[in-house]
Amino acid sequence: MPDQSSAALPRHDHYIGGERVAPSSGDYFVSVNPATALPLYTAARGNADDVRRAVADARTTFEDPRWRDLSQTKRGHLLRRLGDLIAENAEELARMESTDNGKLLREMRGQLATLPEYYRYYAGLADKIEGAVIPTSDRRVLNYTMREPLGVVGAITPWNSPLTLTTSKVAPALCVGNTVVIKPSEYTSAAILRLAELVVEAGFPPGAVNVVTGYGAEAGQALVDHPDLAKISFTGSTATGSRIAAATASRFVGSTLELGGKSPNIVFEDANVANAAMGVVAGIFAAAGQTCIAGSRVFAHRSVYDELLERVAARAQSIRIGDPLHDETELGPLAFETQRDKVAQYVDLGREEGARVLTGGRATDGGLGGYFYEPTILVDVDNDMRVVREEIFGPVLAIMPFDSEEEVLRLANDTEYGLAAGVWTTNLARAHRMAARLEAGTVWVNTYRAMSPMSPRQGFKASGVGIEHGTETIKEYTRLKSVWVNTSEDAVADPFVMRS
Repeated sequence: MPDQSSAALPRHDHYIGGERVAPSSGDYFVSVNPATALPLYTAARGNADDVRRAVADARTTFEDPRWRDLSQTKRGHLLRRLGDLIAENAEELARMESTDNGKLLREMRGQLATLPEYYRYYAGLADKIEGAVIPTSDRRVLNYTMREPLGVVGAITPWNSPLTLTTSKVAPALCVGNTVVIKPSEYTSAAILRLAELVVEAGFPPGAVNVVTGYGAEAGQALVDHPDLAKISFTGSTATGSRIAAATASRFVGSTLELGGKSPNIVFEDANVANAAMGVVAGIFAAAGQTCIAGSRVFAHRSVYDELLERVAARAQSIRIGDPLHDETELGPLAFETQRDKVAQYVDLGREEGARVLTGGRATDGGLGGYFYEPTILVDVDNDMRVVREEIFGPVLAIMPFDSEEEVLRLANDTEYGLAAGVWTTNLARAHRMAARLEAGTVWVNTYRAMSPMSPRQGFKASGVGIEHGTETIKEYTRLKSVWVNTSEDAVADPFVMRS
């Protein structure tokens, strides 16, 4: 139960069947503003009973003819209306997310300006999902395929970009006729609950999208284990993704997993160094480094290493740390205290391993009492150090020199991860060679962090399984059915009579 100090805070219940629902246990947990370390609101502490209720409601809606038989075009209209409502409520949603996880308000405003396009993209795609007629050896037999929705989809979403990463799951799932139960991160519940309200306001059935808040070991695990769940889509750590994959595979349930990364950002001798420096800064210090695609390993050709390092270090030292709601702020807090402490421990580990801290390397309260960490650059590192091999998920950059294309390919690919990579060069042939040989699902050339709902993305190796965005993701949320029809009116032959 909430204590007296939390009793006066705003309270958020689950969202099930189109209404706010109190937790079955009566328990709530406190969410904290990471910029100030002060309590922000309480949210329902979900358990298996709450998950069962949400999945049952989603299943009932999935089987309801009013949703099941709704035309693809009309589903598209609903998605388009949802995108419009997000645009109309963009400022509210941006502020919710900024106060919940510390992302810059101006960055969130930018994300909310583009987020409606995801729903509009899938709105346009809804009535263009087609099967095919398959040629057969017998012209009297018609064989065709069709794609069907799976049923109830579970979405377990992270704290670093909750609205965007939840949209990557919810939009295509609804596009093809599934229903969804979301378990958001316990650090970022508010904006996802508000999104679920907008889904109903857009005209979707009340049980189309449900939200159960709470902890992963309680609500999240119960969702993964629910026997009526047709699929899990998860974004988060590789360790958790591995456990989810094992649990769902044992029940022959599909999973889409977007997991960790330790992405290389490679600067060649012919690159525009000024542009590359800005790409490096964007790759690691945007969102305080709390992105799975962070370019946390930088490899610079020895001939431009010093210049690049000087430019990146100068910009890192000038980054303005402060209140994420202020327009002049360039670096907000880490999302919660233990994440800040984890980053600090990794930097200390780097020092023990022999790395030198060129800039940053200290925790700070940002003048607000919150969970900030300075933009940090580690030099004198090698590819075998833990700070270079393990995902830190904070504003910590390791930079190393290289001498040849073959050497940097070997170093860049020497990682368990394969989510993204950056290449900075003016040599077109080299750009294509690198794109072909880098073991990463996304490769950027002379840019970093570009993305679009139209462009599919996939993690290689320990960075995940399955595809998000683009038309390819439709396969993740549908099942393929092959239909055979005998069009002949001739008598069916006795199968035990041999025919010449």
